[in-house]
Amino acid sequence: MLAKLRQVQCLPVQAAVAAIFAGTVATGVQVLLWLLSATPVFETLLRDARLTAAIIMGQGVLAGEPVWRGDVLLIATLIHFGISFICAAIALPVAKELGRVPAMLAGAGYGLAIYAVNLYGFTEVFPWFAVARGWVTIAAHLAFGVSLVAACRWFDLPQEALKGLSDPRTHRGPGIAG
Repeated sequence: MLAKLRQVQCLPVQAAVAAIFAGTVATGVQVLLWLLSATPVFETLLRDARLTAAIIMGQGVLAGEPVWRGDVLLIATLIHFGISFICAAIALPVAKELGRVPAMLAGAGYGLAIYAVNLYGFTEVFPWFAVARGWVTIAAHLAFGVSLVAACRWFDLPQEALKGLSDPRTHRGPGIAG
């Protein structure tokens, strides 16, 4: 299945897959860092969802205590996915042209640039995002940039590197002679 997905040459599909992968990695890093820094994970996640959803739903969504709201989470997810998709579509051609190390460094720089645009540029229009600035958010954006570039480069791996991925007979576990 992985080899078949990798064979897809359609930029929108590749960008969507890379965006979902990078968004998942970045969210995992952010949640882990929140846990390690004793930040209330659920409340902060709901706060960030409200901050993002307010772009479309208006500032009224920011009022009150953070509560679970399906509509807010859906809108926030769609906004994040849309932004991630655009970032992936921009990164995809560049990531494929760079070598592995330069691409990863470019991905880290890209993540920092996205952080700057999102949490400093956008705050000119949406000032409520200033509360989300900080080292955890920077780390999550770094993770997003690096994993986005890694995912984009994965689509460009030589076929020989992926032959064993689609053939279960080539996978050998410990103690299995082959």
